[in-house]
Amino acid sequence: MKSSKKIPAAQRGLAIAGLLGLLFLSAVPGMAASPAKPAAAPAKPAAGAKPGEEPGFFIDTVNVSVVNVDVYVTDKQGKRVNGLTKNDFDLYEDGRPVAITNFYAVENGKSTTAEPPLAAAPAAPAVPGMPAALAERAPLPEDQRLRLVVYIDNFNLRPFDRNRVMREVRAFLNEKLNREDEIMLVSFDRELHVRHGFTSDPSLIATGMLEMEKISAQGVHGDSDRRDVLQKIEDSKSVSEALDYARSYAESTYNDLSFTIDAMKNITDSLAGLPGRKAILYVSDGLQMIAGQDIFYAVQNKYGEQSTGLTEQFQWDTSKRLTELAAQANANRVSFYTIDAAGLRVYSSVTAENQSAGSGVFVDSVQIANLQSSIQMIAEKTGGIAIINSNVVTPQLEKIAQDFNTFYSLGYAPTHFGDGRYHKIDVKMKRKGLQVRHREGYRDKNVEARMGDGTLAALKFAIDNNPMGADISFGSPQRRPDGMFLQPVEVKVPIGKLVLVPRAGKYEARVRLFIAASDPDGNTSDVQQVPLPISIPEADHDAAVKKNYVYTVSLLMRGGEQKVAVGVRDDLAAQDSYVSAIVRVGS
Repeated sequence: MKSSKKIPAAQRGLAIAGLLGLLFLSAVPGMAASPAKPAAAPAKPAAGAKPGEEPGFFIDTVNVSVVNVDVYVTDKQGKRVNGLTKNDFDLYEDGRPVAITNFYAVENGKSTTAEPPLAAAPAAPAVPGMPAALAERAPLPEDQRLRLVVYIDNFNLRPFDRNRVMREVRAFLNEKLNREDEIMLVSFDRELHVRHGFTSDPSLIATGMLEMEKISAQGVHGDSDRRDVLQKIEDSKSVSEALDYARSYAESTYNDLSFTIDAMKNITDSLAGLPGRKAILYVSDGLQMIAGQDIFYAVQNKYGEQSTGLTEQFQWDTSKRLTELAAQANANRVSFYTIDAAGLRVYSSVTAENQSAGSGVFVDSVQIANLQSSIQMIAEKTGGIAIINSNVVTPQLEKIAQDFNTFYSLGYAPTHFGDGRYHKIDVKMKRKGLQVRHREGYRDKNVEARMGDGTLAALKFAIDNNPMGADISFGSPQRRPDGMFLQPVEVKVPIGKLVLVPRAGKYEARVRLFIAASDPDGNTSDVQQVPLPISIPEADHDAAVKKNYVYTVSLLMRGGEQKVAVGVRDDLAAQDSYVSAIVRVGS
């Protein structure tokens, strides 16, 4: 998967062109498509309205969101503890206790919840025509489904380490995952590549891993660069010369780490719109928390107090960026499970080839701690597990499998909605002697951000998340003089799946359309939002609910294969649907 590219509108391979001018409506027979009007003219403007303005849709909606926290409980010996109820947990947001409204327990991949999840939040005010059950929607099973990304960081891996660990990971995927879980395989080779999209067949991922063994892993180049700079420091004649070598190495390493972290953020963000639990199994030989930290210690060892390197090293500290990565993962309900494929390391300074290149075991120990602390941190902050100092990772993979198949999900309805802030989560056990692990927090996204995430997820992944039964089809494109095409996209929404509110002789809905498109090169348009003016004469209601509401939007596209994704939001029902399709433009 390549990262989205920002390119000028005039040069985009796809764009929503002249949005307002290019939108047009095809009304379903028997229904009106006029904008909503007030039920009666008020004697004076409503509060906040300008003189002469008509008031809008007089219906209050209550935005309901549920924050799900995946929790793993063990005893003092590290054994899983099953059979707990919601009364065994205390849940806190930003230090304040919150009520657990949804509780879901899973043991060995099967639900053991004695009763169905409770309502997500207090019911919305009664609205004429709204089914009473809408305010009591229970989370769908999809909300607990696992989507796992196996992330092989070829840029920061040695070939031997990678292939050894991948053999164990292949067995783990085949034997330990639930058959309803989905797996995706990606690699980072200075650029992020999707080796296989989400699938429930682990054999397809195993095949992708076997093919990856033929690809060069570039961690050996990092070893060579480190040996060279240590040798230069050993041979240097002054502290200034040695520090120049260290700074140059740190700068180059920091630049490489920036690309690495950006790719990890990219895959994390791409998962945002997917429902359910999400995890990334990240395999590398570690990432330097402070680029070149051990090299500055080598200078310090050689020149003592003459060196200022231990102070300078913090210019290349990546901890802030890694903390941001963990926060993004938490915001998107993504947990990192990290594997240091190097296993039990041998100090390079004691080998014959390196006895004169470096400053001994101490510098090597600094390097190892520096490489492992980063992957430990992102795992701990997101509620995952880090596997380090292990040449055989299968026993530790067993613990990860237990996370995937045995857990508790605590849901609560926050008092705020869509404030955009990051909120800290804490879970405490009422019973003594139990240990609990979970993600540290989440970001409270508004509806627009969530719909944007979901639309982009539908664009990138083949997801089945369409409870409203929306559908898209394509008309005949019109070629423009500049060689671009206007491609009609027809969106159909079953009216019977919408909440319709009677008002002044009509039935009206509050529905929004979100749309985005991408081309095979990874260029992606921004997600655009359009309100759908659904208004049905009262006399046509019974016939209309058996039909589709049809809306057509034209997109400005370059010729060739393009992909279009649509998100539909029923604000009154607080329900979303996503659908995507591929169109070949101009052929």
